[in-house]
Amino acid sequence: MKIKLPIGTVLVIVLLAVLLTFQMTYLATSNKYSQKLAEITAQTNAYRKLASVDEIVRSLYIGEIDEAALSDSIIMGYMRGLGDKYSTYMNAERFKELMRDENADLVGIGILVIYNAEYGAIEIAGVMPDSPALEAGLLPGDLIVRVGDEYVSDLGYYVAIEKMRGEAGTVAEFTVMRPAGDGFFDEIEFTITRRHVTEQTVMYHRYLTEDGTVTDIGIIKILQFDAKTPQQFIAAVDELTREGVDKLVFDVRYNPGGELDSITEILDYLLPEGPIIRAVDRNGKWDTIYSNASSIDLPMAVLVNGSTASAAELFTSALRDYGKAVVVGTRTFGKGTMQSVIPLDDGSAISISTRMYYPPFSDNYEGVGIAPDIVVEMADEVKHINIYKINDWQDTQLQAAIEALMSLESISADNEP
Repeated sequence: MKIKLPIGTVLVIVLLAVLLTFQMTYLATSNKYSQKLAEITAQTNAYRKLASVDEIVRSLYIGEIDEAALSDSIIMGYMRGLGDKYSTYMNAERFKELMRDENADLVGIGILVIYNAEYGAIEIAGVMPDSPALEAGLLPGDLIVRVGDEYVSDLGYYVAIEKMRGEAGTVAEFTVMRPAGDGFFDEIEFTITRRHVTEQTVMYHRYLTEDGTVTDIGIIKILQFDAKTPQQFIAAVDELTREGVDKLVFDVRYNPGGELDSITEILDYLLPEGPIIRAVDRNGKWDTIYSNASSIDLPMAVLVNGSTASAAELFTSALRDYGKAVVVGTRTFGKGTMQSVIPLDDGSAISISTRMYYPPFSDNYEGVGIAPDIVVEMADEVKHINIYKINDWQDTQLQAAIEALMSLESISADNEP
């Protein structure tokens, strides 16, 4: 049965529908406009407040104003105001130094570092072999709190790092706070002459038992991930497997991370076809990097600790996500953000966090770190000895990793037909 409506009623219904649609569109647009207006108002208030302070200072301040220093300080304060420990500002001089050719010979004291937000300090994550830092007695875990007479917390992380650098033959003077147990620190001053340091980011050997027996387990220590690391890493795996190694331990303790291209190439070499790195920006746009089909099919373990950070955490998570490695040690640092360095017109630059990194399948680890499959602390008697000076059989974390690999081998043998 059809119901006929008078034309006037139909027109009223149509008008009501149009009006309702208009109101909904208006409300959505109005809300969006109000939100944008609130943002503009907040920005305008901030600029107005700064302009007011500037006017007061210029009318009353009895000293001279260094315009360049004032401008740098304002931008530096803005970056600090973000509350992001990895965002910073570099003036033109500092940025130029930062962008020096990374493939040139490394000149310095030979340390790998991360930022320690708790103490506003430079934390030594690793000490390079055959370096002035190793000879002077610097240890992983040492906190550089002053460079010269200036505090790292005042300078900012990147500026303090640049002050640590210098020409070969010049002297680096800085103050370290060394953990002494129970929350106490020893204050130690260092004066170290800079020199050229061989940048070997990968070291490897076959595991030796206490009686000197050579085993079929290969130990590969990755100090950091830079442009040279993939070539050195692949060469290490190739050499060890040629010698008959059939199990691998990757040591990324005290590894502060490094370059995206470096970690991508290494994971592509190790993992089968599939995603290896995911990243998301502020707008929710995802980018995924994939591995090809070739991979390394050997039992693996990864050694980690609280100074395993950034790309080293991504390396660890990716291997575990694919079931390729057991993770041994202590919870990692927890840096899952990517920073972008953006040059400004006057030659200066800002570094800001622009993406969150994700492993192939698991969650981001920013601020929480990665919990090992097997939690093992370093033995007290060797905890404060430089890791390069500890023998394999003294390294309790390494011992636990080897035991885990031997267990996997035993299970595999039991399951063979």
